[in-house]
Amino acid sequence: MAERSFAREVEDLKLGQGQVFRGEGILAITKALLQSGVSYVGGYQGAPISHLMDVLADAKDVLDDLGVHFESSASEAAAAAMLSASVMYPVRGAVTWKSTAGTNVASDALSNLASGGVTGGALIVIGEDYGEGSSIMQERSHAFAMKSQIWLLDPRPNLESIVRAVEQGFELSEASNTPVMLEVRIRTCHVHGQFAAKDNRRPATTLRQALENPKRDTSRIVLPPASFLHEKEKLERRWPAAVEYIKAHKLNEVFGPAQGDVGIILQGGMFNNVLRALQLLGLADVYGNSAVPLYVLNVTYPLIDEEVAEFCEGKKAVLMVEEGAPEFIEQALNTLLRRRDIQTRIAGKDMLPMGGEYTAPVLVKGIAGFLELHDPVLLGNRPPLPDPSPVLNHPKVKALAEVVPARPPGFCTGCPERPIFAAMKLVEKELGPHHVSADIGCHLFSILPPFNIGATTMGYGLGPASASAFNVESDKRSISVMGDGGFWHNGLASSVGNAVFNKQDGVILVVDNYYSAATGGQDILSSRADNPGRATQNSIVDAVKGVGARWVRHIDRTYDVARMRDTLREALTTAAKGPKIIVASSECMLNKQRRVKPALAKAVQEGKRVVKQRFGVDEDVCTGDHACIRLSGCPSLSVKQTDDPLKDDPVAAIDDSCVGCGNCGEVSEAAVLCPSFYRADIIQNPTWFDRTLAKIRGAVIGALQRRRARHRLAFDV
Repeated sequence: MAERSFAREVEDLKLGQGQVFRGEGILAITKALLQSGVSYVGGYQGAPISHLMDVLADAKDVLDDLGVHFESSASEAAAAAMLSASVMYPVRGAVTWKSTAGTNVASDALSNLASGGVTGGALIVIGEDYGEGSSIMQERSHAFAMKSQIWLLDPRPNLESIVRAVEQGFELSEASNTPVMLEVRIRTCHVHGQFAAKDNRRPATTLRQALENPKRDTSRIVLPPASFLHEKEKLERRWPAAVEYIKAHKLNEVFGPAQGDVGIILQGGMFNNVLRALQLLGLADVYGNSAVPLYVLNVTYPLIDEEVAEFCEGKKAVLMVEEGAPEFIEQALNTLLRRRDIQTRIAGKDMLPMGGEYTAPVLVKGIAGFLELHDPVLLGNRPPLPDPSPVLNHPKVKALAEVVPARPPGFCTGCPERPIFAAMKLVEKELGPHHVSADIGCHLFSILPPFNIGATTMGYGLGPASASAFNVESDKRSISVMGDGGFWHNGLASSVGNAVFNKQDGVILVVDNYYSAATGGQDILSSRADNPGRATQNSIVDAVKGVGARWVRHIDRTYDVARMRDTLREALTTAAKGPKIIVASSECMLNKQRRVKPALAKAVQEGKRVVKQRFGVDEDVCTGDHACIRLSGCPSLSVKQTDDPLKDDPVAAIDDSCVGCGNCGEVSEAAVLCPSFYRADIIQNPTWFDRTLAKIRGAVIGALQRRRARHRLAFDV
């Protein structure tokens, strides 16, 4: 297995009443689940909640002792469907995934779950991210919560608040018979802190007890006429029950002075950033004391009308800090206040950006603009803000910005997917460009330089499906790319099965790197390693043949660029009908290094003979045209100046980050470039034979070099 180990952190999950738990947010969520008496947990990995799945996988012994069932789900839809166990039985369940992509995948199951309602507490931990590094569309789960009547928690980013939100989330779910979403941003997942732990609780009702005592209530099954009654129940019973619980247990919080001409209403997850912005404006201290009244929505849906009205009444204006678009809460506030004839002005997206991440600098600008307009007196003692202009406007910084290009994200050093797209570029040189449908995963980096391959991406495992419209008579075939994670998640049925059923004539390339690599290296069905808790080593080739694919090729070493090129050419030119499927397999280099490096270091320390392969560039042979770089893009392949007066351009060079995958040499040979790459074997703890062989080689090479020097022409100056 290549999954990150949390063996040390898992020990903290055993802490009991009165002991202090220290760690990051994602671990606090796990501990809170165990303290809440959860019966089962499932989910699908994806940033920023991948580590929650990894922690649970490592905590098998702890979960087994408590009688908690954990399952790594095949998809978000499979995880959401698990929560059906809480529909008829008083068992608590939790699932997790990356939102909003995961919420969209799970929408069918979630809609049915929300309609019928639950008996046991059902908690959905969703990870959201609005930053520039987010790998998905900038959408919000808030809309899904509103349309399906699922309550949405957004706790303040500290461990005590996170743990309390998990525990009260289960109680809120049971009090209102409604599933509850717990939204955590990337900063919340990785915030560090501490809280007073409680004893872990065994489930009050176990899954075994539920299974041995089956129940059936047709009023909770989503079929007419019950499905029509569910909507009435949501509005007349479940919603009031949720509001009453939220009010009674004070899930939302108020900070700062009791009175003021202005105030700020904010999502709980924005609390730390808002406090930092107020601190920079001189309106809060380092202990979190604010000079501006704050109403913190740890529950962003449903809103508690009475609490909002009480906070806003008597104020001239209130700023709504709501990250993401559109402004759902801001619109609701205006409706709520106007119905009560409260004339407090609501500001929000007119002061803050419509979309994007609300970092402290963004909030400083927005809050300052709001206060300047509605209560400038508060800014009377504003301290000077940090001024970055001296650095940004420095002549050397400007000169550097002009010559250093932007660095887009790309494949890791030695990534086995790089040679696949190098081969695709070589085929493009021969046959011309083709329509390429990309997919979610590491291979999506192929759309960026230096490969510039890929026209669309529509979802995880949907690369081939997104090319299905191009199943028409043409001189060219479409190419679609899909990873092994996407293949098992959704692609086998939605892409490959669909292509076979509709007799599509395109090329499907399945990138098999042995793991769900893009989400952190979790094992999947086709992983090559033994996994004691899961069934691995299931062949992708057998699976595609099992759904009827006939033209299937398997390349078990993607670094063979020439073979990759020839196989792609064959797929694009063959007269065979139906989908042409290529499974290209090589282990993810990042995960391989995680596995191999410790083993090699241990062997060296024990005095064993260890051979490492490294590659280099012969400066005398390199022509300096850099075609190898444009066709590889490896981060370890760079340029350096040469002392050769006959060469104007810098030559190619390989730095110390090289992992010896050999892609650069394979590309050079397949593309018929200059033969400047060489391989060197670095031997640690060499044997007497290695030393003797090295001496013989050194003597022979030295003799040849001296002979060449004697025959070299020399001119007197």
